[in-house]
Amino acid sequence: MKILLASRNAGKLREFSELLPEVRFIPWPADAPELPETGAFFQDNALQKAEGARAWWLAHGREPVDGVLADDSGLCVDALWGGPGVLSASFAPDLSTYRDKNRRLLAMVPDGADRAARFVCVLAYAPREGEAFTVSGAVEGSLAFDHRGDGGFGYDPVFIPDGYDHTFGELPPETKHTLSHRAMACAALRARLTRLPR
Repeated sequence: MKILLASRNAGKLREFSELLPEVRFIPWPADAPELPETGAFFQDNALQKAEGARAWWLAHGREPVDGVLADDSGLCVDALWGGPGVLSASFAPDLSTYRDKNRRLLAMVPDGADRAARFVCVLAYAPREGEAFTVSGAVEGSLAFDHRGDGGFGYDPVFIPDGYDHTFGELPPETKHTLSHRAMACAALRARLTRLPR
């Protein structure tokens, strides 16, 4: 399959290519417009991006694709009332690196507070024709006390999945890909795609 990925995030492109090796992904072009993310929930944003990207690609795309995939994901921290949640991508816009963003996030958690957190991923898939659908995945864990590890991307270096002592930033990709929120969502997506008419 050939799928347009409605994202310019290099980390997401790498992970999707590793999690769905049977798919050839085309990244969202540099000259394409920014996609809307105005929803209150991960599902809303994922659908907005997938459907918006499909409409633009049908008018401007350089090659045919089987469908469009969009991801909306984030870190939900219990002590921060579920934040940054759907605002994960826009958290601390004054800071340019995730190392700095992660340290600010950790500083917001009160001393002695419950450090439970979860990563959530919602994928929206819009086939070339027909109705878009969503699948999701989540992984429970807790916040580290500092940014740890250089692997992964985003909030990976501050998230420790349940059952492990290392952050996603420290775990090797092959381990992360067995339990991450994106891995769970990709497994659900693969199951749905196999049932679509060809």
